[in-house]
Amino acid sequence: MATRSIPRTDLGASHEGFLRHRRFLWLKVALILSLLALLGYALIDVQPRPNGGSAYGYALGTVAVLLILWLTLLGVRKRAMTRGRWSLKAWTSAHVYLGLSLVVVATLHTGFQFGWNVHTFAYALMILVIASGVYGIVAYARLPRQLGASRSDMTRPQMIDALVKLDRQLATAAQPLGHEEARIVQSSLDENAFGGGLWRRLSGRHSRCRTARALAEARRRLAVATGDRAQALEAVAALLERKAAALARLRGHLRIKALLEIWLYVHVPITFALLAALAAHIVSVFFYW
Repeated sequence: MATRSIPRTDLGASHEGFLRHRRFLWLKVALILSLLALLGYALIDVQPRPNGGSAYGYALGTVAVLLILWLTLLGVRKRAMTRGRWSLKAWTSAHVYLGLSLVVVATLHTGFQFGWNVHTFAYALMILVIASGVYGIVAYARLPRQLGASRSDMTRPQMIDALVKLDRQLATAAQPLGHEEARIVQSSLDENAFGGGLWRRLSGRHSRCRTARALAEARRRLAVATGDRAQALEAVAALLERKAAALARLRGHLRIKALLEIWLYVHVPITFALLAALAAHIVSVFFYW
């Protein structure tokens, strides 16, 4: 439930470092905390069963609130680079595993009583924050290698520069063509490699790609062309094919980058919403106490 991204120095290629920190120390702590909460709930012999309004429910609620507040401090802690027991790697490890333990602690706090109220709303937001955090961990564990491979030993500026050069070559190659065929090439030149919106970038589907359409049309016309016109269309088709491959490479890179970052657009805003709902939850509890 951080208000900042998990630092990339501890993720990507070294993601196992913080997950395995000190032989899974914080995983063990989280498991012990969860087990104690479960045992306490199971062994308390009262009727009705403990819920948010019982003494045990208040105790679990206090633990959950303190955990949530501490977990949101990762963004602040990220700015202070220290080593040792409370290094950023250790803090991140604790953040991940104690955040997951909230599923047990907070659920037992509710006593499995849910409804259309601010209490359940706060719980639902907490689950969304945790789920988005889990996605972030999985994404950073798997995608960085794909991100590097998608560049084909090129940086992002180099990929963009390659597209610009191909457009210049296309503009020159299209000079001998007629008006209709030049218009086909122009549609590719006018294409925005970064356009299409977030969903298209995430899905990797570009069914309306102007370059792909221009390439298909150039090939169709080349099949029936002759003489100098055929040579010009062949040159244009070859350049359009190279541009289509360059676009696919850049879009693949942008897609993986978006998949790496999209979780933060859920994780961070919902964390703030959770804090607001949590405040309303606490105030309402004490108001009706």
